[in-house]
Amino acid sequence: MHAELTTQEAADMLNMSRPTFIKLLDSGDLPYARTGNRRKVAFVDVMQYKRQLDEQRLATLDELSALDQELNLGY
Repeated sequence: MHAELTTQEAADMLNMSRPTFIKLLDSGDLPYARTGNRRKVAFVDVMQYKRQLDEQRLATLDELSALDQELNLGY
């Protein structure tokens, strides 16, 4: 699939603001192509980034849950 998204569409998919998404592009976290003066990102790249974010969030949640158990916080 070679679907391309605008920066606004991609930001909406990731539930973030467009300026925050542009910072991701500028930092090199996501590849993009320019069409004239507009940036386009591949759908598959956005979905892969979203999966990575979800995995990081779940790992952090597991870590916090383990700490709760260690400290007997009752969670």
